[in-house]
Amino acid sequence: MRRFLIENGGESLLGTIKIAVLPIAKVFTMCFLGFLMASKYVNILPASGRKLLNGLVFSLLLPCLIFSQLGQAVTLQKMIEWWFIPINVICGTIAGSLIGLVVATIIRPPYPFFKFTVIHVGIGNIGNVPLVLLTALCRDQNNPFGDVDTCTKQGTAYISFGQWVGAIVLYTYVFQMLAPPPEGTFDLDEQHLPIKGCPKDGSPEQVPLLTQEVLSSDLNASKQGKIKDFLVYMYDKLKIKQILQPPIIASILALAIGAIPFLKKLIFTPNAPLFFFTDSLIILGEAMIPCILLALGGNLVDGPGSSKLGLRTTTAIIFGRLVLVPPAGIGIVLLADKLGFLPPDDKMFRFVLLLQHSMPTSVLSGAIANLRGCGRESAAVLFWVHIFAIFSMAGWIVLYLHILF
Repeated sequence: MRRFLIENGGESLLGTIKIAVLPIAKVFTMCFLGFLMASKYVNILPASGRKLLNGLVFSLLLPCLIFSQLGQAVTLQKMIEWWFIPINVICGTIAGSLIGLVVATIIRPPYPFFKFTVIHVGIGNIGNVPLVLLTALCRDQNNPFGDVDTCTKQGTAYISFGQWVGAIVLYTYVFQMLAPPPEGTFDLDEQHLPIKGCPKDGSPEQVPLLTQEVLSSDLNASKQGKIKDFLVYMYDKLKIKQILQPPIIASILALAIGAIPFLKKLIFTPNAPLFFFTDSLIILGEAMIPCILLALGGNLVDGPGSSKLGLRTTTAIIFGRLVLVPPAGIGIVLLADKLGFLPPDDKMFRFVLLLQHSMPTSVLSGAIANLRGCGRESAAVLFWVHIFAIFSMAGWIVLYLHILF
């Protein structure tokens, strides 16, 4: 750290800007290559190929990265010390949603996109994008967080530790908020008939969860049958299957194994009998960053598409997410630091907490929106918010480094 401050000296601002902008430039370069590969002039990465690549990243490469990095870094003592990371995710969701509520109240988005606006302002990407940025930052030899391996391992562990909370928020709170309006669809121009009950051929994802009730078909059903019906209802209401996605399972396994010293030494310690398995996962996990950036860049080739939100609402969502939410996050982290909730002298810990508040809208919220019938509008918002996030994230990273160092 002293080397970082001495070398920059009078040019500390310029050095900070360089360290903040270079990771963004690397991300932009890889996304542009993905965009080029998916363009009609090259067409090596068509829509079907991007879908397969996204599935590979989500189902294999990202879980491998999380399991290998989080498992090596975590211990039972560190889990106790890191308790504020999931709290930070929850606080960020609450603060972002309140800001989204204010924004939606002021601009009055077209019906029925009020809650949609709140969610796309309030829910940020706390997984993939922070991992990409942190990895790019740590690869710079002049980064202020130490050597490359330590920087990458600590940062990945901190980010991964908060992902399970983000998944629960997405598949409970976001799923509920993006429920279709009483008319039963977001495409009100096409269908005007209200839907009073559940559609006969509709999937469970298309029906608001709050309207689902488990009714006994037989009033004289046995107690065992009622308990079974209740468990099925709770399983469906809590969306446990959707919450337990591969990255979350990898996080849970890494935390469980890392908390048991015997298993940690058996699997995560170099020269251990089973370290070959961990090393294989490390190799696979290293492919996650380039693959997800190529897929993200390729997805931008289709453009924002058509949207019913309008320019005013889209601009307000981008401004709220990228400009208004980060200052609230700075306040949350600085208050927690002042109250002694954060590990002392751990700059990386604080940087990750701050980074979680300055990310663009979560890509997974777009997946939820697609399930709920408003995927077209969500795709348009995600397109523009990621374009402008390239510039906003560089600015916020400069400020964060200035605050920390």
